[in-house]
Amino acid sequence: QLQFVESGGGLVQSGGSLRLSCTADEITLADYAIGWFRQAPGKEREGVSCITNKGSYTYYTDSVAGRFTISRDTAKNTVYLQMNNLKPEDAAVYYCAAWSVLRQSTCELIQYEYLYWGQGARVTVSS
Repeated sequence: QLQFVESGGGLVQSGGSLRLSCTADEITLADYAIGWFRQAPGKEREGVSCITNKGSYTYYTDSVAGRFTISRDTAKNTVYLQMNNLKPEDAAVYYCAAWSVLRQSTCELIQYEYLYWGQGARVTVSS
């Protein structure tokens, strides 16, 4: 089953930083816009950020705008989510996935349109 692998999660103090990575052995990430999602305990999964396949457009949900940065390294077949100034409310399992709508100049975080969900990376933020 094709799926992404997320890494880079961990425990960090409030105000700290983490960088998540998203990669896959058998999927060429450059073919897709990639989205990051998160699910906190007891809450529904929500969209966080996405980046188009060429990296020319990025989107952030309001709660992370200005603190998180999404980027991609085509040579490494990897998409990153740099998370700065983390807050306790950012604690969640973070997932990456590929947008099935191809060759768009923008991206959207419509979950049912995303493919190849990984197992997630857990982020814990202590206050």
